[in-house]
Parts: sequence; structure tokens; C-alpha cells
Amino acid sequence: MKSLTRSKSNIFVLIFMTICSLLLIISIVNIIKWNIDKNKTKENIKKINDNTIIEKIQDDENTTIIETENPKKSNPYWDYIKMDMINVDFEQLKQVNNEVKGWIQVKGTNINYPFVQHENNSFYLTHGIDKSPNNAGWLFLDYRNNIDNLSKNTIIYAHGRVDNTMFGSLKNVLKESWINNKDNHVINIATEKESSLWQIFSVYHIPTTSDYITTTFNTKESWNNFTKTLINRSFYNFNTNITTNDKILTLSTCYNDREKMVIHAKLIKIRKN
Repeated sequence: MKSLTRSKSNIFVLIFMTICSLLLIISIVNIIKWNIDKNKTKENIKKINDNTIIEKIQDDENTTIIETENPKKSNPYWDYIKMDMINVDFEQLKQVNNEVKGWIQVKGTNINYPFVQHENNSFYLTHGIDKSPNNAGWLFLDYRNNIDNLSKNTIIYAHGRVDNTMFGSLKNVLKESWINNKDNHVINIATEKESSLWQIFSVYHIPTTSDYITTTFNTKESWNNFTKTLINRSFYNFNTNITTNDKILTLSTCYNDREKMVIHAKLIKIRKN
């Protein structure tokens, strides 16, 4: 009996050791893959930055200021609409990827990248900007949106990488230092046809849900209820009104395995190129 008991015990130990060895091998392989994807992404970012011309542009006769509803004189809106927008030369970017749709800058973060768009919202979760397989993915516009004819809600997604690439640095907006610098509260977007400036009105993280990525609204009431929900969720009160005439931008990424990190901003200025 002792021999049989010892034999069973040895089998369990062997099974346990085998499982641990397999888990260790899987972990090592995943770490290697993660670093390969990281290096590919950093190479792509460097090439893009080296070959893309970005310049600030001032308002002219082609600029349209989006009027807001009765802002107080002390409201930062009046300062934000004076800020410069950006213009980007997309010639080299289009040679890298014909699905490039625009460029986005979020102040106070590392987000300063082109974004792309595919026929679905899954391709660029596992492919880089050069369309090669890469689990770091890339920034991509929701397939339901048209960047040249803005929906009520324009959505851009990306992975929240721990090395702070892609939307990994989006969590910065929850820091007191980011909040206290009001110059951070705007987002710049440039496309081949126009440049635009967006005023942030809500930042938060929330258990994974899809209710904030609605793109069309059948009634003014549904829109008003939607935007009120977004404002009420915000980690910080930006004291910004959203009207039925407004259009908004949504940035979405993972906060952790169970939550999403989200930013919303409203369009305040646009310039035709």
C-alpha cells in the first residue's frame, strides 16, 4: 500500500511539475513575442516621426469657430479657440499605409500618431501601421465613422500598452498634474482635408461597456441623455456644456483587464485645408 501511495504521489508531483514547466515556457514565449512587437512598434514610430512634417497653423478665412452655448467669460473655451491647430503632410504616410485617415495629438500624453481605418474594428488590434502582424496594434478609427463627414460621435481606439506607446499614456489624464494644466484639455486632429481642435469635457475609467461608442442618434433627447451620461461619469468637472449641435470625439482603450479608459471632447474649431 505504501508503494502504491508513493507511486500516486510521484505521479501528481510529475503532473504538477509538467504543468508548471509548460506555464513557464508559455510565459517566456509571450514575453519574447511582446518585446518583438514592442520593438517593431518603436521602429515604426521612429520612421513616421523622421519622415512626417507637422506644422502649427494659424486661423484664416478657412477657419470656422464652433459657437458654444452661453459660455462665461472665464470659461477656458475662449482661450482654447485661440490655440493653433496642426497641419500634417500625409504623402509619406500614405505610402506606408493607404488606410491612414489622420493624425492625432493629445497634450500631456505620448499620443502623437497617425490613425488608420479598416472595414472592421478588429484588424488593427493585431496589426501595425504597416499592416504586418503585431499584437501592439495601432490607433484606428471606428469603421462606422467617416472622418471627412463627421458623425455625432467619432471614435478612435488603441491598445493601452504598458510601455506608454499607442494609448498607453492615456491614463495620464487622471493625474492631478495633467488636470491642473488647462493647456492639456484640448486635442488636435489633422486629416488631408481639414484640421480640427477639440475641447475635452469628460475623462474616466469604467467597467467594460459599449454604451459610450454609439455613433448615431435618432432624437435630440437620446443625444442629450447620452452626453449627460458622459459628463456625469467624468473624473473631473470640466464645466463644459454639450448641445444638440455639437459633435464629439471619443478615445477608448483598456484601463485594465476589466475596465476601459475613455476621453470625450467636443469640436470647437475646424479649418479646411
